Amino acid sequence: MARDTALDSAALLCGDAVVLGDNLEVLRQLPDACVDLVYIDPPFNTGRTQAHTQLRTVRDAAGDRTGFGGQRYATERLATRAYLDRFDDYLAFLAPRLEEAHRVLAAHGSLYFHIDYREVHYCKVLLDGIFGRDCFLNEIIWAYDYGARATRKWPAKHDNILVYVKDPARYHFDTAEVERIPYMAPGLVGEEKAARGKLPTDTWWHTIVPTNGRERTGYPTQKPLGIVRRVVQASSKPGDLVLDFFAGSGTTGVAAAELGRRFLLIDNNPEALRVMEARFAADGIAFARHDMTGTTGAAAELLVAAGGA
Repeated sequence: MARDTALDSAALLCGDAVVLGDNLEVLRQLPDACVDLVYIDPPFNTGRTQAHTQLRTVRDAAGDRTGFGGQRYATERLATRAYLDRFDDYLAFLAPRLEEAHRVLAAHGSLYFHIDYREVHYCKVLLDGIFGRDCFLNEIIWAYDYGARATRKWPAKHDNILVYVKDPARYHFDTAEVERIPYMAPGLVGEEKAARGKLPTDTWWHTIVPTNGRERTGYPTQKPLGIVRRVVQASSKPGDLVLDFFAGSGTTGVAAAELGRRFLLIDNNPEALRVMEARFAADGIAFARHDMTGTTGAAAELLVAAGGA
């Protein structure tokens, strides 16, 4: 059975935790320099509702579609998950949250900020002002080849990940821990190098989460585990705390747990919490609900899963 208690930010930092609430208010309760790595994938401010609908087809002579061998099938809608991706002043929304991210980040820590082509230029200037231009480390391009093709412009098939460090002289980055990738022309580098593979560059070719793959949670805008795993491998150590305050489907937590890191995930969407509850059902994760109404001040209910920290 779950039990209720007051929110204890120190307790959230000791193990693995998921918090439902306003990320800005939760961040403000965390102590300085308590986080080793931040990865965030905030809403991209596309101006539209992001949604994912799960469907199932069953054989039905009066169905609405035709399948293999001429068989008729009916489509059943199982569930729809959605959130509104629109902000009147996107940078004003992000700025205080990024300032808090900078505050809670340890001196050796890094921030990975995942965005797309619509807002990346403005976000780069914002982050330069918060971290300092000398703390900008990389712009990673995640390239993929999936989805519709525009005919009036070059199809947009990439996301941008801006990487900032708290202290350019002290940040952690370990290429030895990064999973290597195959050479595009292995015959040109010799058998030994081909077998070892090469380190990724700042351009990452990686598929999206497959529509019918085992990794798929049904949460809109879910990012691939392989992308986040690479971030965690390079910029944190075993036992470190990884923070994602736009947690969505919880992929950052999955990557952190796989690699022996602790995680703190925050999101204000109840649908995200339901997805993460299912994803971490057997893992004894602490779940907290921050009171966004203000009726209990800075307190919150802490719902700790059986066996959790």
